[in-house]
Amino acid sequence: MTGTPVAARDAGIAVLPPESPLPMPVQSLREGRLQGRRQDTSPPNIVLRRLYVFGSTAAMTAVATWMMARVLANGGINVLEACLLALFVLLFAWIAFSFVSSLAGLQALLRGRRKLGIHPDAPLPTLHSRTALLMPTYNEDPRRMMAGLQAIYESVAATGQLDRFDFFVLSDTTRDAIGRAEEQVFARLVETTGGRGRLFYRRRADNAGRKAGNIADWVRRFGGAYPQMLILDADSLMTGEVIVRLASAMEKHPDVGLIQSLPAVVGGRTAFARMQQFGGRVYGPVMAYGVAWWHGAESNYWGHNAVIRTRAFAEQAGLPELPGRKPFGGHVLSHDFVEAALMRRGGWAAHMVPYLQGSYEEGPPTLTDLLIRDRRWCQGNLQHSKVVTAVGLHWISRVHMLVGIGHYFTAPMWAMLMLIGMAIPLIHGGIDLAEELHLRLSPAHYWRGLDQQGVLWVFAVTMGVLLAPKAMGYVAMLSARSERQGCGGALRAFVSMLLETLLAALMAPVVMYVQSRGVAEVLAGKDSGWDAQQRDDGRVSWIALLRSYGGLSVFGLVMGAMAYAVSPSLAAWMAPVVIGMVLAVPVVGLTSSRKIGDWLRRHRLLFIPEESAPPPVLVRAAELRAAAMQTPLSVE
Repeated sequence: MTGTPVAARDAGIAVLPPESPLPMPVQSLREGRLQGRRQDTSPPNIVLRRLYVFGSTAAMTAVATWMMARVLANGGINVLEACLLALFVLLFAWIAFSFVSSLAGLQALLRGRRKLGIHPDAPLPTLHSRTALLMPTYNEDPRRMMAGLQAIYESVAATGQLDRFDFFVLSDTTRDAIGRAEEQVFARLVETTGGRGRLFYRRRADNAGRKAGNIADWVRRFGGAYPQMLILDADSLMTGEVIVRLASAMEKHPDVGLIQSLPAVVGGRTAFARMQQFGGRVYGPVMAYGVAWWHGAESNYWGHNAVIRTRAFAEQAGLPELPGRKPFGGHVLSHDFVEAALMRRGGWAAHMVPYLQGSYEEGPPTLTDLLIRDRRWCQGNLQHSKVVTAVGLHWISRVHMLVGIGHYFTAPMWAMLMLIGMAIPLIHGGIDLAEELHLRLSPAHYWRGLDQQGVLWVFAVTMGVLLAPKAMGYVAMLSARSERQGCGGALRAFVSMLLETLLAALMAPVVMYVQSRGVAEVLAGKDSGWDAQQRDDGRVSWIALLRSYGGLSVFGLVMGAMAYAVSPSLAAWMAPVVIGMVLAVPVVGLTSSRKIGDWLRRHRLLFIPEESAPPPVLVRAAELRAAAMQTPLSVE
């Protein structure tokens, strides 16, 4: 073990084990062949599962398209109406896909589906190989981050199998003051835990490739000593029991390259954070069970809280730089999707195990923080347009990337759909101020006039398909007594679901605007950069809110006033979007409040089981973080 600066590769003081190099060649996107078209761990009926998902989506979309076409066909379909129909088809297919997948997830959850022989209630297996836990960090507060790592360390020690694990803090920190603080806090961590020879730290001198480059550098230097590696984020928490079960499943299935857990969002104090963690806890399992059900052995990877076979990763996941300039060229930003796709191309199975509770992460405390992070994800997903056509990828891996790309185009498509929906009545009604303008400029009046029954059916079916996954999540939550009580009971959980839906609807115009702007910026060539994430519940000043959302609120107010001046019916038609824009500042401000979040918690609203009966690892992490934040850092 070394404890001195290594100028060539590391900055500052590196505490590392002896190197055990593992070759990790850079992969080609232009050459390659899919290995192992069917995996041994793939469900025997996987073809039928996928036929159900994609066939049902196509059938539902065809019926909805027929219904919408009948409404528009009254008097013939012009160019604008054809555009409306095309947008409707794409967007309905999108929500139908989510509906069908969630329906599959509901039945899988209620039937208690299990994968890879991982049974949460079975005795803890005995491990026979070594696993490295890797925690990459980038300009984070080291006190908070390493307090979480200590909680994980102690939880693993409680399993009695600590000797099978080593822990690495892999720093990409660029600020020297934070780097020196990391060294201090790490030294205290080693002393507190007695983890010398098991806890390691290094800061890269050159953080090329960002997080993916950080992990690849570790694989090339130390990966040969560890058959498995478990990737964490700086805000990740996992119980020792879950870590042992994941490592054991990897040992027992030599053809599996990756097992992804389902991290539950916890620890939020603001109203927005509570809204996110309630939605993830109630709706998330149904959706995750659904995708795991039809993904089979071609599941995706989310970049953290997952165990990976080190040799498989080294052989297949060396990422090439994409050709061209940023934002589409350069290092792969959303590297996890691509790494999973390349590993599957190389013949390694990838699975998701959503039922294995004990995997946690923190969510962004405010909508602003979510949108900042989402902008980087937007660029990373759109960048996949250069990867999706890579030679030899499994078609499900291509679907993962297309879904990620499509997610960011839904926002501008919804905006275009609404604008065209208002433009068509204007064109058909004409703009004649001498006539009854207030009737001619009423979109609702126009659409009901075409086919009142048909319009109502299209609206009802669309809203039903859109909201059904939330209802499925609620039903699944009610089916388990511990989940139901942990969410505050059936009535409080129902009120929480209504509150979350209302807040999401109010924020939807803001998210739609920001995501649409993000897509436009990426297409225009603007890079998102790489900033540290906001982990705590820092308050947002009203001045900052006015600077960020004041223009959107004024725009919404002007739009609403103009619409009302023309026609009250037009204003009513635009109300859902206008209200969200006008209230952007107060909605974002109030949902960023800790006081409101604490009030909701006291009344057991937007409540989750981890709050009513917190697992020991969460309790310990909270204690350690509270104590750590009281300790000043001396970095001069």
